[in-house]
Amino acid sequence: MGVTLLERDAIGGGATSVAAGMLAPVAEVEFGQAGRRLLELGLRSAERWPAFATQLEEVAGHSVGLAPAGTLMVARDDDEARELQRQLDFRQSLGLPAHRVRLSEARELEPALAPTIRLALDVPSDRAVDPRLASTALRRACEAAGVRLREHTGPAALAADHHRVTGVVLADGESVSAQQVVIATGAWSAQLPGLPPGTAVPVRPVKGQTLRLRDPAGPGLLSRSVRFDEGYLVPRGDGRYVLGGTVEERGFDQAPTAGAAYELLREAYELVPGVSELEIEELCVGLRPGTPDNLPAIGHGAVPGLVWATGHYRNGILLAPLTAELVAELLAGGRPAEPLQTLVAACAPQRFGEPAPGARETRLEPAAVSLR
Repeated sequence: MGVTLLERDAIGGGATSVAAGMLAPVAEVEFGQAGRRLLELGLRSAERWPAFATQLEEVAGHSVGLAPAGTLMVARDDDEARELQRQLDFRQSLGLPAHRVRLSEARELEPALAPTIRLALDVPSDRAVDPRLASTALRRACEAAGVRLREHTGPAALAADHHRVTGVVLADGESVSAQQVVIATGAWSAQLPGLPPGTAVPVRPVKGQTLRLRDPAGPGLLSRSVRFDEGYLVPRGDGRYVLGGTVEERGFDQAPTAGAAYELLREAYELVPGVSELEIEELCVGLRPGTPDNLPAIGHGAVPGLVWATGHYRNGILLAPLTAELVAELLAGGRPAEPLQTLVAACAPQRFGEPAPGARETRLEPAAVSLR
């Protein structure tokens, strides 16, 4: 038995193609218990990215754009500086590698920064990857491993018999049999037809817009990611940059807006004036899959034979290698290693509701259909 991946559109489209690709668990850590758990997940997944990238590059024969340059978090005014200092104190209380740098030192690190910045924090452990290159490499890795890839399949419905998954039914009526089904449909996960009432994971779409910029003179404007109050600017290393940061609760609206582009450019210009010389290549929109606590849903579903891998919100690229490792373990009928079990429990899909009787005792068989 093997694996079939069903993609409603094109592989690597959707939120993946829009993402900036920041591997930044330290820069993005949030207050609260859920934030701590997400930090632990992010740190463990970030550790896996170098080896993961190497494997992909060996199979694909091209780079995935993994860059270890770090992140500078900057403030434009006194209010932002006070908040950034609070963020620094929080990170230092957790023992995370982040420290304040003198403004002159910040401009030595990144000469393109405006001389008016008020505070800068250096997060040297952060990285970035190019999700578009990574998804192309993943496709080649799947093909090399014998995975059957089917694109443009349209919406699918879960199929079950006697309270167990039997596969999926495609939009054209075709049935695809499977002993296990992995739901990795991002913002659309909660809308999968065929789920018994009360068993869907409450995933909602969170709109994000990014600008793809290009420097005709080539690379050099920035060497590391720059994060500010409402966004980020991420260099690709070839003279291209991703400017993003919008978080919009607008349902499934995917229309790019001039207002979002204006705000992103205005705020970035105040910190990195050189962005005004960059060419606009693309304004793109993605829908992040958010959950009520912003933690992903990874684990067995309430229906035997069903596995969830969704709800990664703003951390889908960061958590990709760890999620893949956990899902593969679940499909093989095993359990995560001891250090990860507590974190996996925090991501259990059943945390949003009661599982069906006997679901936790079900041992899944090693074959799957993956819905993306």
